[in-house]
Amino acid sequence: MMADVSFPPMDEMSEEQFSVAMKSPMWRLENLYYIKTKSADDEDEDGDGVVVKFKPNRAQRRLLERLHYKNLILKARQLGFTTLIQLLFLDFAMFTPNLNIGVIAHTDDAAKKIFKKIKFAYDRLPQALRDANPLTTCSVREMVFKNGSTITVGTSMRGDTIHYLHISEYGKICAKFPDRAEEVVTGTLPAVPDTGMVFIESTAEGQDGDFYDKSQRAEAHYNAKTKLTPKQYRFHFFPWHDEVGYSMPAAGVIISQKEHEYFDQIEAELGKVITPEQRAWWISTRDETFSGQNERMWQEYPSTPKEAFQQSTEGTYYAVQLAAARKTGRIGMFPHVDNTPVNTFWDIGNSDGTAIWFHQRIGAENRFVKFIEGWGEPYSYFIKEMQKLGYVWGTHYLPHDGDHKRQQGDKIASPFDELIKFKIGGNWVIVPRVEDVNHGIQKTREVFGQCTFDESGCKDGIAHISHYKKEWNARLGCWGSNPRHDIHSEAADALRQFAQGYRAKSVIEAPRRKRQTPDWRAS
Repeated sequence: MMADVSFPPMDEMSEEQFSVAMKSPMWRLENLYYIKTKSADDEDEDGDGVVVKFKPNRAQRRLLERLHYKNLILKARQLGFTTLIQLLFLDFAMFTPNLNIGVIAHTDDAAKKIFKKIKFAYDRLPQALRDANPLTTCSVREMVFKNGSTITVGTSMRGDTIHYLHISEYGKICAKFPDRAEEVVTGTLPAVPDTGMVFIESTAEGQDGDFYDKSQRAEAHYNAKTKLTPKQYRFHFFPWHDEVGYSMPAAGVIISQKEHEYFDQIEAELGKVITPEQRAWWISTRDETFSGQNERMWQEYPSTPKEAFQQSTEGTYYAVQLAAARKTGRIGMFPHVDNTPVNTFWDIGNSDGTAIWFHQRIGAENRFVKFIEGWGEPYSYFIKEMQKLGYVWGTHYLPHDGDHKRQQGDKIASPFDELIKFKIGGNWVIVPRVEDVNHGIQKTREVFGQCTFDESGCKDGIAHISHYKKEWNARLGCWGSNPRHDIHSEAADALRQFAQGYRAKSVIEAPRRKRQTPDWRAS
């Protein structure tokens, strides 16, 4: 898109020069559109920011120089890509008829703010341009122009052809709203023709989801210098240390030797200098904005693409055990063995998800061959998934509240009551409760060295337990003593039932309802 925009100032142009300049999208972008800068503590264009003519910054110009049909932008925060893309879209709508332009934001509030940016810029265009292409419709989410072009902003979108599409903070959509991410994949992106243009931009949100997958593929194409097709995404990465504004005086900012080693490693990897002023800005931002959490800085202000998706092992419960398992080859190909009983270990949320680990005792080895999970699914769903496997069942271990009565549709029953009705085979066990969840976590750590994991069958479960961590105490600036309850909890709690309940002391065998003297023989 970058082109020769060497024109005199607008008020010094001849009519002929102005006519020529108006044919240049880059000139229009730099001379027609106004934005409101944010005040120091303002996140909304209704605040006390200053109205200025838009001029692309360094990062924005780099993006414009490398535009492709499909663009994936992995970025540090506050580099202005959302603003740039909205002004591009407004320019497209103003000067090209009959375009359908869509913007998807991760929240309703974000969608409203994006729409305000577009409307703000339109309202400050020269009157003659607005008269030539006035708005025929303007709601809180849609602008329809006289030339037939439309800009729509929302939290989801599908249906008609979308010529230009922007998905803002797609990483957050994938992490927090998986149903909407699925709609993007199945309904929204297919609506963009190969001749259209897509911008997907986001900070990172962990090592799963469609944004992560698309980023990995796009980066692989970039590293391989692949000649891209219109369907493939061009990878645009914008680290914090390329932004000149991300620096501050180093005086008074204490940087430890370990922290200097981190910056030195980045310098060696990238072949560039991270100045004392940049180091001071990074440390100060981490400590003051993110309460000392390295992981949040990697996510919001990454130094490298890999770091953007990196998960800190600080505060995690099983980092050491997982590292040892990989080092000793206990995570790999450990498939199901026919005609050997399979035990299951469950975590059943009252309103959350359900997770199940599948286990076989092979000699002295505790082999985990599969992991499944689901949210909002009835017990029949999991039973059907289990029946598909064709396993010989040993013992099914339920958590301590598996025999607690709760509302089950139109009746009150316990999970135990409901599950034994399916007569899938095997015994059902209620695992005794531990007084402190940390005792159960410690038991899990202790038995981890006896376990092997089939990497294919247990991929999602392994990912969950690698991210299972303590709650962060923002007030005290340290890790708390209890686990954080999130999407990783169910898998970790289900695995804990193995450590607490395998060879359990209290057994309930269907159809008996009283607790039995334990059978110490492992299934």
